[in-house]
Amino acid sequence: METMRQYKIAVVQMDSQENKEENMKEAVRYIDEAAANGAKMVSFPEVMNQIRKPGEKVEGEPIPGYTSDILCAKAKEHGIYIHSGSFRELIPGEVKYYNTGIMIDPQGEIIGEYRKLHTFDITLPDGTEAQESSRVRPGHSIVTVDTALGKFGMSICYDIRFSELYRLMALEGAQILLTPANFTVPTGKDHWEPILRTRAIENGCYVVAAGQIGKKAHGGSSYGKSMVIDPWGTIVACASDRPCVVYAEIDLDYLDSIRAKLRSLENRRSDVYDLKKKEN
Repeated sequence: METMRQYKIAVVQMDSQENKEENMKEAVRYIDEAAANGAKMVSFPEVMNQIRKPGEKVEGEPIPGYTSDILCAKAKEHGIYIHSGSFRELIPGEVKYYNTGIMIDPQGEIIGEYRKLHTFDITLPDGTEAQESSRVRPGHSIVTVDTALGKFGMSICYDIRFSELYRLMALEGAQILLTPANFTVPTGKDHWEPILRTRAIENGCYVVAAGQIGKKAHGGSSYGKSMVIDPWGTIVACASDRPCVVYAEIDLDYLDSIRAKLRSLENRRSDVYDLKKKEN
C-alpha cells in the first residue's frame, strides 16, 4: 500500500447532547464540510453520538449498527477515512458496554476497532467522583492501523495519562496518535495541552485530539480545545470555544526528519529499564 506523505486532516469538535439522531445529523454535516474542504480523513471526539444524564439507562450499539453504518456510508460516499472518536458498543448479555472507536477506510469498511483500555475512575479537584468502570468494560488490546495515510495508533480520553501505551504504539510503527476525548474543564485547563504535547514530543508522532465542548446533560462542562500537534510538539491547529471543524496538514516527511534528529525511539535503554528483565 503506497502511503500519501502529505494530506489534510479534519478534526471535529462537537457539543453532543442527549438526542442521538440530532448528534449524527451534525456529524454528517461536519463530514460533508470536511470533504468539501479537501480533507482525506475526519476524526471525531469521544462519545460523539450521545451524552446522557447520570442514572439514565444507556444502551450500547452493535458494530455494525446505527452509528457505524452512517459513518461507513459517508466514508464511502466521499472516498475518505473516518475515525469515529468513540461511542458505546453493545456487549451482548451484559449491562456494561465498551467505549469503542473505529477506523473506516474510503471503501466504507471498518479496518480498526479499539476499546478504551483505561476507565476514568477518579475524584476531580472539586470533589466530584467519576466511576467509568461502573458502566464501561475496559478493552484488552493495543490497536494500531495501517492505512494509505500512515500508521495510526488508537486511544480514547483518559488513556492519554498512560505514557507506556503511546510508547508501545510508536514502537509498533505508529506515526499519528488519535486521542479523542471528553475532557472536563477542571482537568482540561491544566492537563490537556501539556500531556498531548508530551506524547507528540516523546514519540516523534503527530497527535490528533478531537474533543467535546459545551455544558452537558449531566451538568458538567467539556473543555474543548481540539488540536493537532506535530512531532516537534508544536500546536499546528486548535479549535475555538465552539462546535466546529479545524484542519491541519500531516507531513510524514517532516515526521521522518524530526525522528532522524531526535532519536528517542532508537536511544531507548531497555536493557536497563525493562521491567520483565528486572523480574527475572
